[in-house]
Formats: sequence, C-alpha cells, structure tokens
Amino acid sequence: MTDDTTAPDDADVLVVGAGPTGLMLADWLTRLGVRTIVLDGKDGPTPESRALGVHSRSMEIYDQLGVVDRVLAAAEHADSMRQGFGRKAFAPIPLTGLGRGLTPYPGMYVLEQSANERILAGHLAELGGGVRWRHRLTGLEQDDDGVTARVDGPDGPSTLRARFAVGCDGASSTVRSLCGIAFEGTTNRQTFYLIDAVGVHGLAPATVNIRQGAAEFLLAFPMRSEGTAGQRQRLIGIADDDVAPTVTEQYARHHLAEVFGVTYEDSRWFSTYRVHHRVAASFRDRSVFLAGDAGHVHSPVGAQGMNTGLQDAHNLAFKLADVLAGRAPAGGLDRYEAERRPVALRLIRTTDLVFRGVTARSRAVTFVRRYVPRVVLPIGVALLPHLPIGRRMAGYLGQIRIHYRMDGAAPRRRRDPVVGRRLHWTGENFDALRSAAWQLHLYAPDDAAARGGEAAAVDLGLPLHTFASTGTTPLRPGTLYLVRPDGFVAAASVPAEAVPVFRAAWQGASAADPAEQEGRP
Repeated sequence: MTDDTTAPDDADVLVVGAGPTGLMLADWLTRLGVRTIVLDGKDGPTPESRALGVHSRSMEIYDQLGVVDRVLAAAEHADSMRQGFGRKAFAPIPLTGLGRGLTPYPGMYVLEQSANERILAGHLAELGGGVRWRHRLTGLEQDDDGVTARVDGPDGPSTLRARFAVGCDGASSTVRSLCGIAFEGTTNRQTFYLIDAVGVHGLAPATVNIRQGAAEFLLAFPMRSEGTAGQRQRLIGIADDDVAPTVTEQYARHHLAEVFGVTYEDSRWFSTYRVHHRVAASFRDRSVFLAGDAGHVHSPVGAQGMNTGLQDAHNLAFKLADVLAGRAPAGGLDRYEAERRPVALRLIRTTDLVFRGVTARSRAVTFVRRYVPRVVLPIGVALLPHLPIGRRMAGYLGQIRIHYRMDGAAPRRRRDPVVGRRLHWTGENFDALRSAAWQLHLYAPDDAAARGGEAAAVDLGLPLHTFASTGTTPLRPGTLYLVRPDGFVAAASVPAEAVPVFRAAWQGASAADPAEQEGRP
C-alpha cells in the first residue's frame, strides 16, 4: 500500500484482544513508532481474572518498558513457596534467595491480570494509543499487502487495513479460528474452583502455598489487600468428581475448612473451570500471528501462562518493528514462531507433567506427599540456595533460562551459556537495555579489546556499552556481544572479528529450522 491510498483507520499492526498480551504488544509497538490499532469485543477491561503471578523475566520487561515502579507499588511479593499435606505446612522454600544475583527481581510478584491490564492500558494512553472497546472482529482476509479485517462496532460494521494482524484474543481466539489453525491438546476431566478470598486464615502470608491430601489439592497465592481487613488470597482447589458439575462456593468453603483448615471471611469472586493443555499448530499464517492464550494454554501450576504471553508480545514487537522500519528482512518474522512456539510446547509438557503429579490419587503418591517432604525439605531448604540446582530452579520459575538458537551459530555439543539467552545480569548492565535498541556490550576489556569494540561499533553504527566487570555471570572478559532489543544475545565474537559476524546476525536474520529450536533451559 502507498501513502496516498491509506485510509484513516489503516495501521501497521492490528492487535485483536486487550488482555495483558495484547496490551503489552501495543505498548511496545506504539513506543517503537509502529501505527497500531487495538480491538476488543468487550465493553471494557475485565475486573475478574485468573492469572496473577508475575515472574522475574516479566518484571525485567516491565522495567525496560518503564512501568516497573507501578507494578511494584501494586504487587504482593511472594518471597517463598510452602508445601504441605492436609492442615500441616512444611518448611518454606525461599524463592527470593534462589534468584538473588540472577535478576534485579528475584522471587514471584503476585498481581492479578486486571491490575496488569490497568497498568499497561494507562501506559498505552500516555504513549498516545488506546483500545477500541466493543469492536468485535468478524472476518479476516489476507493478500500480498497485508490483511483486511471486518469489524462490528457500536456504529455498525466497518473494515480496516493493516500490514500485519496479531491474535491476542485468548483461548477461544477468533483470529485463530478465522485462520483455520488447529488448537492441539487435551482438556482435563477434573473441575477446579477459584476464589478471590478476603480475611483468609490458616495459610502463611507472603508465600505461595501448595497443600495436598489423598485426593485434594489447594494452590494459594497472596494478594495485595487494598485496604481490606485480613489476608487476601487467591485460592484454587479441585472438586470431587461427584459434585464437579454443580460445585458451589458453599461446597468449596466447606471443603477448604474440612481438609486444609483454611477459612475466609468473604469473597470477591468465585468461578469454576477446567484445565486445558493446548498449543496452536502454528503461530503464524502469512501476515497473521498468534500470541498468549490464543497460541497456548495450560494448567495454573507455576503461574507461567500470563508471563509466557507477555514474553510472546515482547519478542514479536521488536521483530515487527524491525521489519516495518526496513532494519530486517521480512523473513526475520519466521523467527517468532521458531523461537516462541518451542517455549510453549515445553511449557505444556512440563506443566502437564507436574499437574498430573499433584492431582494423582494413588496410595504411593499419597505416601510421598505426606511423608517425604518432612524428611527432604529441611535439608533441601538449608542447602538449595547454595547449590547450582537452586539457581537453575530460580531460572526455570522466573523464565530467565529460555534459550533460542541464533542464526549462524555453530553447532555445539554444549549450548553457549550466553548466546541465544537473555543477557545475564551483572548488577549494572540492564540500564542500557531501556533504550530498546540493538547494541554492543563489552565486559572487562583490555586496551586492545576496547579499541576493537569501538571500531566495530563505528563500522556497524551501533551503540557500545562497556562494563568493568562480568560479575558472577558466564559473560567472558574481552568478548564483544551483540544484544537484541529484547535483551537476548544474538552473537559473540572477539572484537577484531566481530563486524562480519554481527552484520550477518543483525541484518541477515532469517528463521532457523523450527525442528532445531528447543526454546528450553
């Protein structure tokens, strides 16, 4: 399309869905100068939400976006996780201690989906963007120049044009359906109940509580009380099979008190649902992409879902912006699916495995739940923060150990500890990422490396950031790193040889074979 044929409603990117994923995508695109339209069929923001855990990597993205102070002000910091059986709570596992030194934001922050949406929507408005509420997508057609969307709004049906469209419209995605993309996986037969409870008794505060019984399960997240008296907790439990079709809050309240000794004074919200483990067969259909729950859904174990969607949006925004600005070839967009779909696949496998473990009802499993943690946890809690496995666990939970295979990377028997990963935090190097631009990093250089880094920066036309120390990270002294706008390291080289290596990684990006992508720690 050319400028003289561009209608007022035309956009570079059409975002369908104004949940956390869609708003994160719109925030980044708008900040990067991409003309963006956000549609949502609802009347406005949803006050009720299931997702609420915000992990370290998502906090780092909020920091880069410039809104982390708002998140910190609104969130409850869960500094530990405490397992238990029935009414008995075992020793807490320190989440903050495990992640200390790995990220500026160790532990888990509990902030419900609706609050994340309010923060992102407010920031979008400050950037000059907004959401077109009560605008429902009814059709989507593609041609060589982009997409034509048919929309039903308060003023009747209309059409609009965009170069790209992204479905961020949830598990029942209209975009995915219109593109004919299969949503592959299973639905668990068990029914779960969810309570936003106020005045909770029987659970440790400021910790994620996991309680189990012979056939029972409780997952509880601490939440900011917002002036209400007593603890506020998000309680997630499993209903007995014989009452599952008609489970009520009265049943859930009685069940929690009888099995776990957990009571509460009042509730703001009660709901039931079934757990799905599904992933879209493809995250891209020509000019249309899927992100967040439109591409993958899974159990609430580990509170990973919303975070994965936020990171989908973060990853895709920079790729779209680079292509639209002519900084990267269109083929670079293939990397989105090659990088993010394997992450979703592994997450589905992992959460499904853990979910089946915590909901299993055999005698052997019940014995393990009841007795093994009593012996193992006291020892593990003392040793875990000091062992490599503790740091790895923090990396898994915080989603900071995700790995992408970068183009041109030589096959290795062992993965490079830096290239293809989110940039390791040294304590001072993340401030540079707030520019949201391609950049060079050089750590603890000698004089020759410093001169080589400066020459490479001039040749490539990229900013160079030099740091005195590598900290306790695998970053190598005197090595020059090419860092993507999303904070992942695209390539590494000795400074004298960096220009051709980095130019290929920066300007010649194309998708690696998806079969070779692992997206895993």
